[in-house]
Amino acid sequence: MTDRDVVCLLVLSMVFALTFALGDPGSLLAREILVSPGDGALAGAIAGAAPGDTLRLSAGRYDGGIVVDKPLTLQGEDGTVIDNHGQGRVLSVAASGVVLRRLTVRGSGVDHAEIHAGIYLGAAARETLVEECRVEDNLFGIAVQGASGVILRRNRIANRNDLWLNNRGNGINVWNSHGSRFEENRITGGRDGIFITLSSRNLIRGNHFDHLRFAVHYMNADRNEVRDNVSRGNTIGFALMYSNRLTATGNLSVGDRDHGILFHTVHHSELADNAVLHGAGKCTFVYTSAGNLIHGNWFEGCGIGLHFTGGSERNLVYGNAFVRNHNQVKYTGTVFYEWSRDRRGNFWSDNPAFDMNGDGLADLAFKPNDLVDRVVWRYPLAQLLLASPALQTLRIAQGRFPALYPGGVIDSWPLMVPPPPPPLLIGEREGGA
Repeated sequence: MTDRDVVCLLVLSMVFALTFALGDPGSLLAREILVSPGDGALAGAIAGAAPGDTLRLSAGRYDGGIVVDKPLTLQGEDGTVIDNHGQGRVLSVAASGVVLRRLTVRGSGVDHAEIHAGIYLGAAARETLVEECRVEDNLFGIAVQGASGVILRRNRIANRNDLWLNNRGNGINVWNSHGSRFEENRITGGRDGIFITLSSRNLIRGNHFDHLRFAVHYMNADRNEVRDNVSRGNTIGFALMYSNRLTATGNLSVGDRDHGILFHTVHHSELADNAVLHGAGKCTFVYTSAGNLIHGNWFEGCGIGLHFTGGSERNLVYGNAFVRNHNQVKYTGTVFYEWSRDRRGNFWSDNPAFDMNGDGLADLAFKPNDLVDRVVWRYPLAQLLLASPALQTLRIAQGRFPALYPGGVIDSWPLMVPPPPPPLLIGEREGGA
């Protein structure tokens, strides 16, 4: 090998080393372009930019109807507003690797079929990052339609509330997206906070939801995780439906009207370390759902702590706290269900139990429902007779003859003290959630 060959090899090695160290060689040529408001200014800047460029948008108002069709960063500042004046989609992404940061995006149209959204991510918008944006006064806030690997974080989304509820759009609407993350967003107004369907391996974490129909709404979306979210004052907090292998952990529902958590046709999933407080209806409703783990949850101050029915079998329910609910459990079938695991049951605030051996477990099994409950559920007007001699006699007879008990929950190892409260519940009690 000649000296010239050695020099050429050294030069090539340095080029390859720089390429791997710095990434795409084209990124070395990326520019920062300052964009000022004006008619067609943003569309013109996008057309003239090269892949990898950053467009820094000065404060002011820009026309919407924009399509980002190459990997660019659009970075705004306080007062940077993109407005489409009630027409169509405001900002659409049709390329991978786009970054949208610190923009206010508003003024979409109201066509559901066309998915008029503040920010629309089509199938080509893979690995798009949208962060610290304000998305307001749109039909849909951010629509993820076929784009995977997307990250939406620390955005504030406030959809239109002046429409009839069924005509409103969702804060984040997700369809056919896989491996995406939706984190630390605040969503208010519109229909549902996050609606997700036909999508898998996604993470919904640390979001806050209020004044919505459903905070989180799953339909036919398997292998997803819903963690550390807060739902406050919605019709339903977490509506997890027709999905398998979900993980719902560490979430908090406060004052959600109908259900804090709804498990509807969900199988082989885990519901753990969640807290539901002060719901007028049911803390949790489990319907036609089987093979699930339900443990470490805190159900407090609801009309019904946990209502399960409709073929909800083979669920392991243990280590939960049922605290001061009007009815701790509602089950209208005739089958008996054991709610404990490995000699560990649940805590029941209305269990008048003793622990003579000091092992932390009640000395007797606990049955949260009796025949009187069954009569009242089937014939609501019977509540007027709760203090009558007839119903009192029924309760006494049932105590003397346990065979009279209807089917339902039996906790053979009830806890004498509640399990540790979930972290978000501690924060709520301290005023920090």
